[in-house]
Amino acid sequence: MKKDLIQSIQQLVCSPEYQPLSKSEIARELRVSTEHRAVFREALNDLIASGNLEKGKKARFRVPAKDAQRSVLRGRIEFSRDRKKKSAFFIPDDLAAHEMFRSMERPRVFVPGRFTSTALDGDIVEVRIQQSDPRRGREQLNRQGRRSRQHDDDFIGRVVGICERKRTTIVGKFYSQSSRATVVPDDGRLPASFQLRDVLPGVEKGDVVIAEFVEWSDLRSIPVATLIRVLGPEDAPGVDMLSIIHRYGLPVEFPDPVLHEAEMVDEVVSDEALERREDWRDREVFTIDPADAKDFDDAICVTEAADGGWELAVHIADVAHYVKPKTALDGEARKRGNSVYLADRVIPMLPEKLSNGVCSLKPGVERLTHAAILEFDSKGKVLSSRFASAVIKSQRRYAYEEAFELMQWENTKVNEIGDEKEQKLVKHLKRAWHLASTLRKRRIAGGSLDLDFPEVRVILDEKGRAVGVAKSIYDESHQLIEEFMLAANEAVATEIKNAQVSSIYRVHEDPDLTKLQEFAELARSFGHQVGDVTHRPELQKLLSNIRGKVEEPGVKLALLKSLRRAEYSVEPAGHYGLSKVNYTHFTSPIRRYADLVVHRVLKRILSYRNEPTAPDHPDSVPPLAGMVDTAKHISRTERIAADAEMETKKLKLLEYLELVLSKDEDATFEATIHEVRPIGVFCELDDLMIKGMIRRDDLPSHDEYFFDRGRDEFRSRVSSPRLAAGTRLLVRVHRVDRSRGFVDFLPVAEAPEHQR
Repeated sequence: MKKDLIQSIQQLVCSPEYQPLSKSEIARELRVSTEHRAVFREALNDLIASGNLEKGKKARFRVPAKDAQRSVLRGRIEFSRDRKKKSAFFIPDDLAAHEMFRSMERPRVFVPGRFTSTALDGDIVEVRIQQSDPRRGREQLNRQGRRSRQHDDDFIGRVVGICERKRTTIVGKFYSQSSRATVVPDDGRLPASFQLRDVLPGVEKGDVVIAEFVEWSDLRSIPVATLIRVLGPEDAPGVDMLSIIHRYGLPVEFPDPVLHEAEMVDEVVSDEALERREDWRDREVFTIDPADAKDFDDAICVTEAADGGWELAVHIADVAHYVKPKTALDGEARKRGNSVYLADRVIPMLPEKLSNGVCSLKPGVERLTHAAILEFDSKGKVLSSRFASAVIKSQRRYAYEEAFELMQWENTKVNEIGDEKEQKLVKHLKRAWHLASTLRKRRIAGGSLDLDFPEVRVILDEKGRAVGVAKSIYDESHQLIEEFMLAANEAVATEIKNAQVSSIYRVHEDPDLTKLQEFAELARSFGHQVGDVTHRPELQKLLSNIRGKVEEPGVKLALLKSLRRAEYSVEPAGHYGLSKVNYTHFTSPIRRYADLVVHRVLKRILSYRNEPTAPDHPDSVPPLAGMVDTAKHISRTERIAADAEMETKKLKLLEYLELVLSKDEDATFEATIHEVRPIGVFCELDDLMIKGMIRRDDLPSHDEYFFDRGRDEFRSRVSSPRLAAGTRLLVRVHRVDRSRGFVDFLPVAEAPEHQR
């Protein structure tokens, strides 16, 4: 019946003599009986959803204008995390498909919840672009206040077709009533619930489960899924982490063909593999890595020249020697895009046989490398660079903490070391820092931003439960390795760019000026004098002024959020944060697919340069189109990994906070307020770096706090201090909601005077 009605409506509205009619008028024209009015309304809605009909002035229906029909674009839809809003953004595949995208800060179109149809977050959809209600756009800007525009308010999108489903896995909680079973997703970007066709034995109400999406063809029904796995009760050990892993679609195991190829790799370097490689096995090459690291990508060797200059050799694991294009290993590495470092585990890009074995630059064993060998003058200026395939035998493996301690030793203490080899290595370490500190000063003077700050790592017990925290300081040992890796990455990017071949670059576009100015307002709220931060020296001056202060992590994080996100591109567009014209990723091919591609590109350049008459191998490096696809793909996997890593870290920090509370309900913490809104105060615990909220309703009622909109602060009519960005205070934990990632605090008192 509905199909017949759809056909009749289309014939009517497409006829030459048709004038726009209302719903009732169309029903009368088609002589739709009363009992068929519900089906008639469904037919109208289907035609509107498909874009073949639109409601015009005075609720009269018409065929969309030809210009509007041409404005159907294909791209990805991303939903708001707030399930109540149901709104989304559409990101087109082709930015040149519509002229409006050229002037957008972020090329995307707002899709109201009523126009999202049956799309799921991440789906590839077709969207019709249409004019928005001018009043709606103005209202939205008023609600956003000082926030910059994130999309063009003159246009909105309407989903008219689902091209490809991307979200097939649903992680959530199981519920059943009578004969109906559902799963409520943890991810707020998905619909409120999915109806389950099948139920596995043993599943209980409230269990965390994994379901596979089946269908959702009608907006008036709920989507359908089938239950495929039961993880167990929410509070069972390990379930929280597995839930996040599956929600982000992270791979848990390697396919058998990939493992088989990895097992076929010889652990011993063959004589054939050593041919045409520079021999660095007797040189003082060493590594510096985190204490718990197992995959050692890089090793260094620094030699001082007679004229005060230096030679720096950065040796990077030659993963490209073992992982060849068009193999199962390569396909899986590209699919994963990168390793993922969660709070309790590492999900590697390559199987352990390679990542922690034959590719890891362990001390005392022969390892194949691709080396960048750079010459610097006494002031740290690059004089020359060359690249070579090499073999090394690392002389020493330092942990960052150990290297930092040795770097502080006086020369007299170093000379007292009894082991001659160890003494030479410590002197080498101090010499390396001399070069690295020179490079760092030169980089900062050139406009690079210092955005590094301490991080908190959660300590877990054998069952994966949070039992402590440790703060990692970004000291000189970290800076040493960073400077050498930056120098190597820049040199490789310059070499590839000059060769004019297709490759992948690491790019960081210039920030939006409005967002930078908003960041400056935040910095001023902490009492800092801030000039024009769109002028790079002023931004550097601010970063220098906050160094070592309690608000440094929060202010730097706010700056990072105001900048655009770095990504991969085939265009060498430069790197704003590092202030570099040429930049790529070359130094971590064990854990980043981008670096593996760059290794192959560089090898191809050097091979052709050394043997120009040698036959070409077109399959070693993808053509430009393939490179573009790879850059987009690994940019997306990187974002997914970063979000998953952040979520697991936050989850375990909240778990640790619950542990502290279980031992002492009145425990207090020093905190700093970072933002104030009418609903409450957002602050961060200084030592644990956990963010939470003091809700307006939880402020002491006897103090009669009120929100001052002009100053963005809570003030009291009595003697209590104002609550504004930058205010230090003592708080205690009021409530923790691990499932939603929320923590609420209660103010106790001002922070001690010496800590303000």
